[in-house]
Amino acid sequence: MTGREKEVVRHLSEEDLDRLLTEADDIKEYKRVVFINRLYKGATLAEAADDVGKSERTATNWVRRWNEGGLGKLTPNFGGGQPPKLDETEQKELIDLLREGQPWKKQEIVHLLETEFDVEYHPHYLPTLLDELGLSYAIPRPKRPDRPENAEEILDERVEYAFDEDTREQPHNKHETDETADGDEWYVDEDVRTDGGAVLGFFDLSHPQPWDNSQRMYTVDDPHITRPLVKIDTPTAGFYALNGESVLSFPLDQTKEQICACFERIREQNPGKRILLVLDNFSSHVCKHTRRRAHELGIDLIFLPVGSPHLNPIEPVWKSLKWESSPFIVEGEDEYRALLADLFDQLTEKLSFAASWIDDHLNGFLSKLS
Repeated sequence: MTGREKEVVRHLSEEDLDRLLTEADDIKEYKRVVFINRLYKGATLAEAADDVGKSERTATNWVRRWNEGGLGKLTPNFGGGQPPKLDETEQKELIDLLREGQPWKKQEIVHLLETEFDVEYHPHYLPTLLDELGLSYAIPRPKRPDRPENAEEILDERVEYAFDEDTREQPHNKHETDETADGDEWYVDEDVRTDGGAVLGFFDLSHPQPWDNSQRMYTVDDPHITRPLVKIDTPTAGFYALNGESVLSFPLDQTKEQICACFERIREQNPGKRILLVLDNFSSHVCKHTRRRAHELGIDLIFLPVGSPHLNPIEPVWKSLKWESSPFIVEGEDEYRALLADLFDQLTEKLSFAASWIDDHLNGFLSKLS
């Protein structure tokens, strides 16, 4: 042999293989016998696979089956009934392939099984196989390409730093790159107290609309809802507090001045305590103006890693808010905002939105919250 060689156990003579070729009446069995016959005659694995239109992975599986059990294992029953199963080795190979190319549509997996393993699964049985292999079936969540692979570790470090006040040499929100002019010291406002414990919460902006419709509803005729044409042009800002007062605001825009106004309202609703506020890296959030004003208000900012909205528990709050509000019909902006405020108060009473976040990132610090 030349090229990629593969040892083949000679269960049958070449004359027996030639006889089987003349007797074969099934195309799948015929291709397998042709493949083994070519290896008998000195073809490489790649050449034999190419002759029958199969990949080298399928060819490798065929050789392994032949070596283990001869013709009986190479050509299982292709008749009716349950389709041929993948053995344990093939299942591991399938999982590796699926992991390498995920996510997959059902039709793509059917094609993969046929081309790489030469087996056919009925579409109704395939989900059972995939469930047994431990695959998940869900809508894939978009992942930003700039998200670091160790996003959770980065967040853990930032949470730990926020709680470790003793070793800090400068204000939490101040960066080493911030230019400091004479008299440009960072102070907490005189009327702000932060010695009564700590509140931790999650901040974000969203754009819910009265015409959002995410609920399925029963109808006798064609499903539709007649709504007044109400459109909200300004964002909605939310603070989901774990152990304080949650706050919903309606800023005019997302500029740094409006974000700081939201922070001021959060401070008003949570007096006397240090506030740890988790938020994303939007430009008006990370700028020096916002970070300094937050410091003056006794609010320490914990920025999420880039491209990691999945690490902010307020995201599922927004999703539930839109879902809960979608069936309601409102006549104007004020009515819609009042509805959002009422629903937000109800939803943020629940800690379930942040349960996994607490387990993953807050263990060891719960005693510092009050």
